[in-house]
Amino acid sequence: MFAPTRPTAISMSTWKTAGKLSQSVQLVLEGSKAPLIKSCANHFLQQYPTSVRRRQFTSTPRRNLKEVFPPPANAPNIKLTGPAWHHPVYTEEQMNAITVAHRETKNWADWVAFAMVRLLRFGMDTATGYSHAKEVVKRAGDPTPAVEKPNWFTMTERKWLVRFLFLESVAGVPGMVGASVRHLHSLRRLKRDNGWIETLLEEAYNERMHLLTFMKMAEPGRFMKLMILGAQGVFYNGMFFSYLMSPRICHRFVGHLEEEAVLTYTRAIADIDAGRLPKWNKLEAPEIAIRYWNMPEGRRTMRDLLLYIRADEAKHREVNHTLGNLEQNDDPNPFVSEYKDPSKPHPSKGIENIRTTGWDRNEVV
Repeated sequence: MFAPTRPTAISMSTWKTAGKLSQSVQLVLEGSKAPLIKSCANHFLQQYPTSVRRRQFTSTPRRNLKEVFPPPANAPNIKLTGPAWHHPVYTEEQMNAITVAHRETKNWADWVAFAMVRLLRFGMDTATGYSHAKEVVKRAGDPTPAVEKPNWFTMTERKWLVRFLFLESVAGVPGMVGASVRHLHSLRRLKRDNGWIETLLEEAYNERMHLLTFMKMAEPGRFMKLMILGAQGVFYNGMFFSYLMSPRICHRFVGHLEEEAVLTYTRAIADIDAGRLPKWNKLEAPEIAIRYWNMPEGRRTMRDLLLYIRADEAKHREVNHTLGNLEQNDDPNPFVSEYKDPSKPHPSKGIENIRTTGWDRNEVV
């Protein structure tokens, strides 16, 4: 996906000009259908093969690029540090059964949560340059896009990675905020939390693993890191004070946020299936993803990776909509509870009995 470092034949003073010209030629090659124009663009790229292959999201030359997650420098006795939470096993059938869904708003609290998600979605779409036809995958289980957009609006591999990096850097915040607030609340009240803290921490950990996986595929530049820093500062503090005031609204907010995440990954998978992302057709998932999800041989492509991540987002959607239906201070966490009649469908850590819009309180408590 990424090519070698900038050529030494090009001086530092002319590198920026050559880079901009090469990027323009690459855009022409990708967007034009005229044979003559494509032939001229291909000839230019053959003459200057390394001038356009710059790493995505970073201006750092490859020779100066450091390992994203280097092993510990002074730990000669440590062979491998595994994940604290082992990921449940998903079957291919279960992941393909995940669908786009939306929980209808029923009261003013739901309206507040949904409105905040729509506002956040607008900001995130603007920040990451996301653009997609509204008709795409609006029907549950329909992977076929209904509308084609002009080339300059098409989501490319690069734009999708920008989207995923920014999305996952934000998605890991709510679970950690909820868990920390509930932890302190339990200490103040001198009472148990009934299992909520563990699930929220596991959710935050899972979202962070999504981010680390995409970090293995692309390194953000300084501007992207600055955007993530600002978004995290605003979002964390906003979630913290909101969770103090109304945990129920916060869980409903996260549930709607995960609905949008499922839609986003469904659209990306549809683009792969439609042949719009040719660089990802044979791209293998990073090793960190293979180990975390226990991806089997023959099912380790980029498409398979997105199926796993989409299933995780659907699980978070179910968890938060369910938690939003419970009594916040007294009800046990149904996802870690043992049931008197285990033969009946009930919430679990896996996705075998997943409910797209969550479980009602009378079903689980």
